[in-house]
Amino acid sequence: MNDSRRFSGVIAPVVTPFGEDGAPDVDRFVEHCEWLLEDGCTGLAPFGTTSEGNSIGIDEKMELLEELVDADIDPKLLMPGTGSCSVADAIIMTEQAIELGCGGVLMLPPFYYKNPSEEGLFRFFAEVIEEVGDDSLKVYLYHIPPVAQVGFPLSLIKRLRDEFPQTVVGLKDSSGDWANTKAILDAFPGFEVFPGSEVFLLEGLRNGAAGCISATANVAAKSIRNLYNNWQGADADRLQGEVTALRKAIQAYPMIPVLKGIIAHYRQDQGWSEVRPPFTEMPREEVAKAVEQLASEHGFKLSFAEND
Repeated sequence: MNDSRRFSGVIAPVVTPFGEDGAPDVDRFVEHCEWLLEDGCTGLAPFGTTSEGNSIGIDEKMELLEELVDADIDPKLLMPGTGSCSVADAIIMTEQAIELGCGGVLMLPPFYYKNPSEEGLFRFFAEVIEEVGDDSLKVYLYHIPPVAQVGFPLSLIKRLRDEFPQTVVGLKDSSGDWANTKAILDAFPGFEVFPGSEVFLLEGLRNGAAGCISATANVAAKSIRNLYNNWQGADADRLQGEVTALRKAIQAYPMIPVLKGIIAHYRQDQGWSEVRPPFTEMPREEVAKAVEQLASEHGFKLSFAEND
């Protein structure tokens, strides 16, 4: 494994709990982050897609990030999402992440205006990097065209890498297209590439990936980490088959509501089911069905008590 990597292994884009007043619930959030690190995560990526990151205000994100660091979670393990459609907002959030000592930031492209030119996307990232102006900044590009509809072609990645080789150090590929992930890995040796699903973890590691950043790490980090730890072993393909089957079973439901529903069920805390519009919570009977299916077909069960 490349010791120069800032991040590797299993990283969770942390789900964000909300309280009865609709605001992010700091206590639940910190508790969940602590549990994730105990359950097998090697890093945390708050404010991503699974975090409902684009439904959370800048001030709310900044407060949550401060609370994590105040709770003695090592900021070097944090890769907060600081991408925005606004250069100014991206700079503000990225500056705070650097001030807190975060290991890196995960940045969406500006995604509201469709079909932007490559030059325009380059200028966006160049302005953020140059305005932050800190050598400790490590940027991980967030490629999720199924949602953002704006992504990172190889030519743009190369240009950003060439211009900012010590800053633009990695990418999360949530395209769901292994051919795209493989093309990035082949084109940029040493680039910290993370498939956005554990379905591609073993193939990714065999081709130089750093790990995965996966929504289901919120509830299945232990099994994903076991695959990561044993990817060169004789059982690697069997372990990959098991985590793939579980991932596909979970993603058959609406991902964010079912993850929160699963956590609510096993924590016996219905407050965890809350989501922000435009999402709606998963009905309890549907959650019960999902929990029963995952347990009976995949032996899936969570235990929070041992870590609380």
